[in-house]
Amino acid sequence: MTKPEERTRAVTETRLFLETLHGSQDEIMWGLVRSVALQLLRHYPLDLDLAASAEALPEIWATPPSEQAHCLCRCTGDG
Repeated sequence: MTKPEERTRAVTETRLFLETLHGSQDEIMWGLVRSVALQLLRHYPLDLDLAASAEALPEIWATPPSEQAHCLCRCTGDG
């Protein structure tokens, strides 16, 4: 089970990782990129987590698109 601290660290470290990739002038070592990406994704929040955060803090988070579609299906009776 992912702890809140692990989830927060995953988000902040992923941002740093993406900023580092974007700013790099070096040739990228794809094996290392895949390894770091897998490590970051281990505790990265799922859409379910983001939806719960959006419900609790709508001024900070939005409902993820897949959750919006799911809500639409439930609301219209299509799902």
